[in-house]
Amino acid sequence: MNYGDLNKAIKSGKIPPLLLLFGEENFFVEAAVRLVCDAAVSAENRDFNLSIFHGRGLQTRELLEEARTFPVFSPRRLILLKNVEEVPTDQLEDLIPYLDDPVPETVLLVTGGKLDARRKFFKRFKEAGAAIEFKRIYDNQLPSIIKDLAGKRDVTLTADALQLFCKRVGTNLSEANGELEKLISYAGEGSLIEEDDVAAVVSDSRIESVFDLTDALGEGQRAEALRLLSRLLEDGQAPLMVLAMLSRHFRQLWKARELVARDASQKEISSRVGISPYFLKGLIRQSTYYGSAEYRLFFEKFLETDLALKSSGGDPRILLEGLILTICGATARR
Repeated sequence: MNYGDLNKAIKSGKIPPLLLLFGEENFFVEAAVRLVCDAAVSAENRDFNLSIFHGRGLQTRELLEEARTFPVFSPRRLILLKNVEEVPTDQLEDLIPYLDDPVPETVLLVTGGKLDARRKFFKRFKEAGAAIEFKRIYDNQLPSIIKDLAGKRDVTLTADALQLFCKRVGTNLSEANGELEKLISYAGEGSLIEEDDVAAVVSDSRIESVFDLTDALGEGQRAEALRLLSRLLEDGQAPLMVLAMLSRHFRQLWKARELVARDASQKEISSRVGISPYFLKGLIRQSTYYGSAEYRLFFEKFLETDLALKSSGGDPRILLEGLILTICGATARR
């Protein structure tokens, strides 16, 4: 089952009696939970027919008693178990007999983050009920999601505003939605939001600094790249995460250059590189600054820096600054 299937089931009045919603994208998990709750039990009947349990400290006997209790003045009872990954294995296995014989009038809704699919409970749940995984989104998926969220509030972002917004908020959808709410409150519902609105309202988060660093490095702006690196490290950003973002950016540049050389269309480049069309023009421009030999040199340096960060005990700032100077030196010779 996927989210679309769940929507169809709810509209037809057929909510699965066993439903597992999980994954790293908690924003979508919570949205699906609200959808199920609203459909399963009306607001005026929730005092009697909605019971919420949490994984940590779960009393399985109490949950089973609630699940087997018939609803009061309602066609359904909803049992919500949150953070199921925190339930010890032996307690989860105590719930398996219920999965084999669920009460038709009860919806057992279980939610969690990243789950160990090898555990017997999850295997049996997927066999007996319905499960939907919400995976963490990629950068290239963010613009369309933000456009959709804004559209539901009758708000439109210009292309430049959308690009800046996505650059600043990153792919944490809960944070992105919070920033969008602030932006809409500032501009007003039914508004056309410009780039200046985003610049005035949306927080300058760490993820923006990481992308600013990759852009500065891609453009060969040595002083700016060194300044941004210093800021990131002072903010407590992990050196290995910074290195991972830099290597990811240059992997995208190298792939884009090869595709441009083969006269690939912008649509194909966007799809194969895994980047939103909103960011493609700048990426293609940067990709042409270097040749294959330089890209190979950069990735040798990435590997060397990665090994040094993990094993040598060297100063992370010095190691990353050396990497930046190598790349900017190649840019200066173009």
